[in-house]
Amino acid sequence: MLIVGFVCLWCPVIFFLLYVILNYLIRGKKSVCIVVLGDIGRSPRMQYHATSFAAEGFNVDLVGYGGSVPFSTVRNSEKITLYELIQAPAFLRNLPRLLGYVLKVLFQSITLGLKLLLLPKSGVIFLQNPPSIPTIAVCWIVCLLRGSKLFVDWHNYGYSILSLSLGNKHPLVKFSKWYEHAFGRMSHLNICVTKAMKKDLQENWHIRAETLYDRPADMFQQTSLLVAHKLFTKLSQQYDVFSNRNIPNSTIFTTQSKDGTIEWLRDRPALVISSTSWTEDEDFGILLKALTEYDEAQREDSSLPNLICVITGKGPQKEFYKNEIQNRQWKKVKFCLPWLESEDYPKLLGAADLGICLHASSSGLDLPMKVVDMFGCGLPVCALKFNCISELVEDGINGLVFQDAKELLQQLKILMADFKTDKTKLRQMRQNLERFQKMRWHASWKNVVLNILEQKIKYD
Repeated sequence: MLIVGFVCLWCPVIFFLLYVILNYLIRGKKSVCIVVLGDIGRSPRMQYHATSFAAEGFNVDLVGYGGSVPFSTVRNSEKITLYELIQAPAFLRNLPRLLGYVLKVLFQSITLGLKLLLLPKSGVIFLQNPPSIPTIAVCWIVCLLRGSKLFVDWHNYGYSILSLSLGNKHPLVKFSKWYEHAFGRMSHLNICVTKAMKKDLQENWHIRAETLYDRPADMFQQTSLLVAHKLFTKLSQQYDVFSNRNIPNSTIFTTQSKDGTIEWLRDRPALVISSTSWTEDEDFGILLKALTEYDEAQREDSSLPNLICVITGKGPQKEFYKNEIQNRQWKKVKFCLPWLESEDYPKLLGAADLGICLHASSSGLDLPMKVVDMFGCGLPVCALKFNCISELVEDGINGLVFQDAKELLQQLKILMADFKTDKTKLRQMRQNLERFQKMRWHASWKNVVLNILEQKIKYD
């Protein structure tokens, strides 16, 4: 009986010690574990990281939640293995808010921790932040147990996003800021998305980071007329705003003659596109107000084209704004909120006339990746002004910056007035984007991330 008790008591301890010792004896191989506490398919920057690591010979374990379909380059890579985390039980949403939040964090901590501990050892755990709770602490503890390096990619601050719904003075926001600050400093390596964030991390958080700007992947290119026509034809079978019942073999934007020639329709509407996660940091009321006034102005000024406004993305406020749109009595503006396959999204951007960005940034230190994708397709953008937007959108050069619905309306009227002619502001801005399009994600990634790893980490 004593022997059984001894075994039951000490076996787990011995196993744990052997596990830790073995991990420290085995040096990190050329492998990386990328952690996303969110939908992998809706985390493009982390998918780009995964494909870049794989291209440079790393074995990649990509850990996160399922839901959306990841890029084909991720799914088809022999170097990348996807691991889905278990979603928190649905009943937690029915509990009192604070209790449900605590239990969800506990559940995520256990499932994420066990997943990382049971995977083959990686030399680096590469973490997306935010979300901060519980990922930073869990990944740091796993790195401590396994002798791995914690590499954090700072997209934004988790506490600042939380403050949008709870307010800066809420105890949970204050705790989140303390937590993020305390465990963020435990990281071994860091990158961030802007020079402004790099400065803030250094001065206020005592974290040294290198800036890796978001850059477009190769799939974001200007769309050819043939591909655009095929895409519009495909979408017209699902969404009426793309269809054209007046002209055979045509969409609302393009037409195909009997000899197979495809052309843009002369009197076509302008295609305006925006992408959003439908969260508090994007006020789509600004766009709706501007378009309402544009609709009225277009009735008096025939030089202004009709607009087809396409908004892509999923999120908590989508149904609210969908109802708002349906209640508008527009005559010259039509809306579409489509679900797009991942391969179709770049094609639609590359076929559009103007992009709209309403990202406000909870911290004022991050940049909207949707604008990067639009620029990669040569698509000029009207973007909401905030602290560091000038690091991406050069006002009057590759896009325009607005502060409210009134300014956005004026920009729409200027850009749309003669968008069909050769002498337009839109065309000038497209030409100015050619320089931006030359630097793609992987080349930029190699200059920053791969350079950091080669300097800081040695592999077997």
